[in-house]
Amino acid sequence: MSQQLSTKVAAVIYKRFLHLYGNKEPTPQKILETSPETLRSIGLSNAKAAYVHNVARFALDKGMNVKLLNRMSNEELIEYFTAIKGVGKWTAEMLLMFALGREDVFAVDDLGIQNAMVGLYQLNKEDKKQLKLEMLRISQKWSPYRTFACLHLWHWKDNIPTKK
Repeated sequence: MSQQLSTKVAAVIYKRFLHLYGNKEPTPQKILETSPETLRSIGLSNAKAAYVHNVARFALDKGMNVKLLNRMSNEELIEYFTAIKGVGKWTAEMLLMFALGREDVFAVDDLGIQNAMVGLYQLNKEDKKQLKLEMLRISQKWSPYRTFACLHLWHWKDNIPTKK
């Protein structure tokens, strides 16, 4: 739900989503029983309402068993999750970081991470391909804890001191 949204807006929409289900995490079946119109009423776009249904359907059909997911590598999980229409690499990486607690995920495509690294390392942002290669090179030093580096980069980006 939080793709391409600020964290504040995403939190509001997620709170509304939970409210639909008595402030509890709904089952995939409950989500599928919720009309797209109801999902749109909490602030989701048509596309995101469809993607939420896609994730719920995938969970019922393929499964989201934590034991199975924990046995998979990061690359296998990204492939597994991106089979869901509406779930891209960035979303899969966020799932690895925040839902599965993977410690060595680097979100090279995240705009916040890119902006933080451009600011901290004075990287050239004109050539996106070169920027990402340089970011990946730098991030190798942080392995196997690149998720924590991402958290610090997001924090730094949001808390840059102002000059007086």
